[in-house]
Amino acid sequence: MAVSVDVAAFTERDGVTMVTLIERANEPHKGAWALPGGFVELDEDLPTAASRELAEETGLEIPPSRLSQVGAYGAPDRDPRLRVVTVVFWAFVPDLADPVGDSDAARSLLFPLAEALSPQFELAFDHPVVLSDAIEAAGL
Repeated sequence: MAVSVDVAAFTERDGVTMVTLIERANEPHKGAWALPGGFVELDEDLPTAASRELAEETGLEIPPSRLSQVGAYGAPDRDPRLRVVTVVFWAFVPDLADPVGDSDAARSLLFPLAEALSPQFELAFDHPVVLSDAIEAAGL
């Protein structure tokens, strides 16, 4: 079993609430969009891991103290590689910079929430549920 973190980083552009997503560069779900995130290292606490993964995959630096926990997700089949429990965080930053894909993200972009939640939009893993819960936790 492994532990991962995911981050729903929100901002606003021209009156529209946006979420930061990455295009996955690797399997599983290569080419699909996902929340930025990844595995927790042995010497990290969860908010530190979330802040690090966000910075590695998007270039966005949000300190751990600005991240709020949404919850934990651990369905046995949520990741085809192995059993993964993820802890999800959210942050709203009004002046968030434009993200830039790096690390295992082919690219990173801001998407309007309505588009990211659309049934036609392919979000990897269980991220449609995770994103909906993060939106609710953030009161958006």
